[in-house]
Amino acid sequence: MKLILAILVTGMIFITNAITAQNKTITATVVNVTSDAGKVGFALYNKTNFRMKPLQSATSKITEGKSTITFTNVEAGEYAIICYHDKNDNDKMDFMPNGMPLENYGASHNNMSFGPPKFEDAKFRVIDKNVSLEIKF
Repeated sequence: MKLILAILVTGMIFITNAITAQNKTITATVVNVTSDAGKVGFALYNKTNFRMKPLQSATSKITEGKSTITFTNVEAGEYAIICYHDKNDNDKMDFMPNGMPLENYGASHNNMSFGPPKFEDAKFRVIDKNVSLEIKF
């Protein structure tokens, strides 16, 4: 009887761990794009690679001032998203000669101070369920 109970408990633990260990999705929507021209570029980062090479990136068309993407197969952890309006559709963010951006941009948590986004201001956690975020430029 003890053997059967041990097998059942071990099986339940295995199933529970398998369910919670499944990778999640992050859906991000920019809700205030100023025009439907071009597209919005999104980049997903962790603390180690923030503002360098993203873990995942995607672009999305703009419809009625909104643009949405979904990052899939995201493991539990802390992440941040940076996005920008690629209004002229040249696949990069454009800047003035003095370094000021020519295109609108935003980051998760919408905490935009002067200067580029900081990971600590933009971070959010993926734990045991899918995440959905609204980002404003």
